[in-house]
Amino acid sequence: MDTIETIFSHDLWANLRLFEACSGLTDEQLDASIAGVFGSIRDTLLHIVRAEQGYFSRISTGKRFHYPEDDAPMSISDMLATVKITGAGFIEWATKVKESDTVQIDWDGTPRDVPKTIILNQVINHATEHRSQIMSILTQIGIEPPDVSSWTYFDEMGNQ
Repeated sequence: MDTIETIFSHDLWANLRLFEACSGLTDEQLDASIAGVFGSIRDTLLHIVRAEQGYFSRISTGKRFHYPEDDAPMSISDMLATVKITGAGFIEWATKVKESDTVQIDWDGTPRDVPKTIILNQVINHATEHRSQIMSILTQIGIEPPDVSSWTYFDEMGNQ
């Protein structure tokens, strides 16, 4: 596996560990929040999913992701299935993105060409930030969060 594949494989693995850990939470726990974070565990998980759908659409098609108007609320298992798809897509597409590849994004009303490499960087930063927030909430409500460190990933992948 090359460098970029390793980075995105870890990101997918970390997302899966966290979403799986949250799949057994009660509604009360999923609705828990603390000061200084995005929102509740449930809202933050959904935010990760939606953001990754949007980022992946920009990387793979160059277009904005459009959610169906009658989109039903996602269950944790729906979210888990979606991050598996986007995560695998990032692993595949990250190696295809060239330094010169751009996508046009409406930036506060002004169309701007944004390098796809910046979007890929945002995928990692965004997920890491919000996983950390969810793990802080879990800790505050007395639940041991999963270890999503690179070291644990390395150990679990058999020290490849």
